[in-house]
Amino acid sequence: MKIGSYTLKSPVIAAPMAGVTDQPFRNLCRKLGAALAVSEMVTSDTKLWSSKKSKFRLNHAGEDSPRAVQIAGTDPKQMAYAAKMNVDLGAQIIDINMGCPAKKVCKAAAGSALLKDESLVASILDSVVNQIDVPVTLKIRTGWDRDTRNALKIAKIAEDSGVQALTIHGRTRNDFFNGSAEYETITEVKSSVNIPIIANGDIDSPEKALIVLQKTGADAVMIGRAAQGKPWIFQEISHYLEKKTHRPSPTIPETKNILLEHLASLYAFYGEQHAVRLARKHVTWYLSSFPGANLFRGKFNALESGKAQTDAVIEFMKRTEAQYIYHSQSFAA
Repeated sequence: MKIGSYTLKSPVIAAPMAGVTDQPFRNLCRKLGAALAVSEMVTSDTKLWSSKKSKFRLNHAGEDSPRAVQIAGTDPKQMAYAAKMNVDLGAQIIDINMGCPAKKVCKAAAGSALLKDESLVASILDSVVNQIDVPVTLKIRTGWDRDTRNALKIAKIAEDSGVQALTIHGRTRNDFFNGSAEYETITEVKSSVNIPIIANGDIDSPEKALIVLQKTGADAVMIGRAAQGKPWIFQEISHYLEKKTHRPSPTIPETKNILLEHLASLYAFYGEQHAVRLARKHVTWYLSSFPGANLFRGKFNALESGKAQTDAVIEFMKRTEAQYIYHSQSFAA
């Protein structure tokens, strides 16, 4: 699919996730098959950009093209200015957040709360599209609640405003992440507009990705929570969509190397003190399916240096591989 002048190498995209899709994670997802990795949400209030968190989020140095940055806010002029500033900082695609269900965001009338005000949606989209010369995309949910699903109206507003791709999460804001995503609304939108549609929500396997693409007619899928601790899922899905066969899952040594690369990039990007804290959640996700992971997590979370964390991961994976080899040999005998 294409977003503006950018042709994506596959129909598999990494979703923006606050506290997850920072630059180290985005780079890793891109390396492991994501055609695009959208940044964490950046506030449109540029007065807040001096914070340490915002400075990290606004850093796109060394990222592959196209670089997509998601912004959030409620004021059309402020959103347009923030979009322009991000383009000046290296953004090549601006994604507008109208899908975040977080109470803090919605309380400020941003994120998915905007879906309740269609005229404001139009004002924001028109303002941003007219301010910058890079593609603008939009991420939404199906509506505020199940009684007021209005994704089709929002999609037509987006198309008329010049938005060049639309991502739809198959839940309403009031659903948060409860229950199962529905794809009927995405199907309806896809058949009614002419801009690329990206399906999002509960896509956690190659088979599910194919089913959703076939059911909705969407141009691409966006993967969020399923990529936490499993960034190679983008390779797996892309391979399956292209060849209809499964790509082998990473071996234990390959998983170790991916995790160590992720840790090294965290330390380099944030500095050791900050990265050590961030590494804890990622390591928990990576190792959650391995025997002894819960016990290891408690010990790992007490470590205070990058070297100690790295050594601990190496030792854990070494023991895990030895156990796997032992059990395999015992079973063969």
